[in-house]
Amino acid sequence: MARVSVCRTVVIAALALASAGVAAQAGNIDVVMNQARIVKLARPADTIVVGNPLIADAAVQDSTTIVLTGKGFGVTNLVVLDQEGLPIVDEIVQVSRGDTNTVRVYRRSELQTLSCTPSCEAAYKNEAEVVSDSGAQQ
Repeated sequence: MARVSVCRTVVIAALALASAGVAAQAGNIDVVMNQARIVKLARPADTIVVGNPLIADAAVQDSTTIVLTGKGFGVTNLVVLDQEGLPIVDEIVQVSRGDTNTVRVYRRSELQTLSCTPSCEAAYKNEAEVVSDSGAQQ
């Protein structure tokens, strides 16, 4: 009986993600770096875990709403449990760079990202993005 309940919970959570406009294709939640995405839950959450907080961060808006923010590009996971410890969400979070209106300039081993909206200027890089860029260059 518990197995049916857990399966129904996963289906309800997937429907909640789809209705909230969260891209959940192939079990992924897609987020653009330095942008936020709203995740609506089917029932109140008790515990929220992000696998790698350098890639994504989850902030609780209320008991059924999570704000998921992309911090560094890569893949991590999001697990949300209810008060009984049953999963509401157990999904892969894929954070990608916002390539729209950006230009990357490579000068030997240095990388500079410019935001071109409408004039090109140095884009803000958070700590996670600096670490990501240094790893990509090696």
